[in-house]
Amino acid sequence: MLSLGDMLMWNVVNNWLMYFYLSESSLVPNSFFSAIIFFNGLTSVVIALPVGYWSDHIRSRWGRRLPVLFVMALPRLLLFVLLWTPPSKSESFRNVIYLALVSLGHEITSVLHQIPGKALLPEIARTDQERVRISAWVEGFLLIGVVVGSIAGPLIERFGYVQVALLYAAISFPLFYLPLLVLREPPTDQRVVSKPIDFRQSLSLTLHNRTFLIFVAIHALITSSITLIQMMFPFIVTEILGLTMGDTVYFYLSGLLATLICYPLVTWLAKRFGKRRIFAGSLLATTLVLPGLLFLGDWLSVPLLLPGIVWVVLQAMALAGPTVLQPAFIAEVIDSDAEKVGERREGAYYAALDFIDRIIYGVAGVVPSLFLLLGRGGADPRGPLGIRIVGVAGSIFTLAALLLLRRYPHLEKQPAAT
Repeated sequence: MLSLGDMLMWNVVNNWLMYFYLSESSLVPNSFFSAIIFFNGLTSVVIALPVGYWSDHIRSRWGRRLPVLFVMALPRLLLFVLLWTPPSKSESFRNVIYLALVSLGHEITSVLHQIPGKALLPEIARTDQERVRISAWVEGFLLIGVVVGSIAGPLIERFGYVQVALLYAAISFPLFYLPLLVLREPPTDQRVVSKPIDFRQSLSLTLHNRTFLIFVAIHALITSSITLIQMMFPFIVTEILGLTMGDTVYFYLSGLLATLICYPLVTWLAKRFGKRRIFAGSLLATTLVLPGLLFLGDWLSVPLLLPGIVWVVLQAMALAGPTVLQPAFIAEVIDSDAEKVGERREGAYYAALDFIDRIIYGVAGVVPSLFLLLGRGGADPRGPLGIRIVGVAGSIFTLAALLLLRRYPHLEKQPAAT
């Protein structure tokens, strides 16, 4: 439920904040908006690692993460609503100052809320089976959040930005707070070591953990592949398949349904054969499916909607494995680290992952435009070549992740034969 609230708010801010401030009735100059968003992203990157370390060393009767989740949820929701209430209805410097302060506060509270929330998984689930099952539920809620968040546009058109922001905040409020009524952190995690690890030592231990570095590289490659395909998807639908932007809904829904169906299957297969084998098999399947984009075109004798949906469904099914199983891998890295250093540092590791993700998303905003230079559509002399080879690029990323997986140590306990 926490992940569902996260996704709802992220969808609205990511999809509509720029349009709200820079549409025909511009509220702030474009250059100032870009500078504010860049500074906020830089701030979130800088504070992620200290936030993770801080959440690891909180000591309270309720645990390390839950107090932070309780305290930060309400300010985050309040600042989310305030984003849509600038002081002036026309372009002004007051709006610039307002947006800079409120959006920075929203970014900081989001990091303070998200990292402890992600760090809960290894604490509340201690076996691979539990972790894979919980991860499947988390990813399922994320997909539901994508669907619910996608209807913000029609709602804004009818009711306005502030009303929709209040609606999504009202929906997110119980999603953020109800889980806190039932979640409990194991008391054994609240150990006080004789000499607590300081921030520099924690950072050094994290960056010198070879197993974690291998996992980070695998995670970065998979995330890069997924992000690249997602950002280029509107071009795939319109320029390669020759369909309209409105037709993208058929592909999104088909991929969503295929993914949701596969999550229970991945959970069962990981329990039966071990998560490492299923993870490797999923990466191999993704590597083989993504280049199929090269074979989609008007030379096919059937309407391109059908083969396009088949490609999306196969892609979604293949990626279900890496999506569900990655949290279980990072959890076992944390378990192994705790045995060595005598202190559980979930926050440090999830903050490091958050740090990497934010860098990837920043780079992802530039890379797709480079592909488009190789050919972006039927009017281009090279046709949609740059769009077609995105599938090959994504496949190269997942193949590299598969090869790196061979170097990942065997920390997993093999399931008993049945």
